Amino acid sequence: MCIGEPMRILSVEGESGRCEGAKGEATVDLRLVPDAGTGDHILVFLGAARRQITPQEAGDMRDALEALQAAASGASLDAFFSDLATREPPLPAHMEEARRKGLTEI
Repeated sequence: MCIGEPMRILSVEGESGRCEGAKGEATVDLRLVPDAGTGDHILVFLGAARRQITPQEAGDMRDALEALQAAASGASLDAFFSDLATREPPLPAHMEEARRKGLTEI
């Protein structure tokens, strides 16, 4: 399975960019995101940028990847989902409709 990594472009040289992510710096192929420039955030798969993302998306993705890494190592996940302490996570629409009807299986 391939998991995308959010990265920030540090510099651009032709069709490549020097980018920074959670694992450090790397050279990334930018041909699929020709409008991306220095300071922009991108989603990278296998050394190639696939699309530009917002700084908020990049942060959310980093948080999710850290939670996956913690889960894989058996660490507590409480710190990653602190917002769930104050709200009930929403169900997908089809499951919420089933819950309202009193169904216990879909």
